[in-house]
Amino acid sequence: MIPIRDNQIRLRSPVVTWTIILLNLVIFLWDRQWALFGHQMVFADLTMRPQEVIGAITGGDRFPLVTVFTALFLHAGWLHLLGNMLFLLVFGPGVEEALGSPRFALYYLFWGVVATATHIFVFPSSLVPALGASGAIGGVLGCYFLLFPSNRVEIIVPLLFFIRTVVSAWFLLGLWFLWQIGARQEGVANWAHAGGFLAGMVTVLLLGGRGAVLGGRAGVLDPEFEAR
Repeated sequence: MIPIRDNQIRLRSPVVTWTIILLNLVIFLWDRQWALFGHQMVFADLTMRPQEVIGAITGGDRFPLVTVFTALFLHAGWLHLLGNMLFLLVFGPGVEEALGSPRFALYYLFWGVVATATHIFVFPSSLVPALGASGAIGGVLGCYFLLFPSNRVEIIVPLLFFIRTVVSAWFLLGLWFLWQIGARQEGVANWAHAGGFLAGMVTVLLLGGRGAVLGGRAGVLDPEFEAR
């Protein structure tokens, strides 16, 4: 299921969300020396490898610790990048508006680190490079799941001839999370996604829950959303 948009009307521009999307796009092209369909060349050594990070923690070369952050802005290909950025574009603005832009930026990095730590915990001896914003975006989805469960999200279902339909946010994001923990996908860091999602949920709970974060405002919803 591919999300297109939700029914929440934004009261402020999602500056951080747009900045993260632009940064990921620029780094993706820079990594391929500005060739649209080139191969990863420039930042290949900035991907994260669990065994190397553990070695750095236990007293080895400290450089791999940097890759815990740098890997959050690298992607394996166009489909990887566009899929991540689409989810961030749909769900990031609502979470950014609820948390505030500065706090959202810090939490985004925090969720990414927790997602990476989850992946390292599950695969401590792996030397397979891990990269992508999916774990941090998982945190965004976890936040959205608790903050705006009743929001409506327009989606495209590829397996049903790209039919468009509208579902509740709790259903879509709950299904996404269950897919991460129940369906092993070759070459996909599912546990990182799940770890990020849980980190986003825990963040909302530690901040006092939905009511405390939103301060009594549930967001302005578009009344004509499903009629379009």
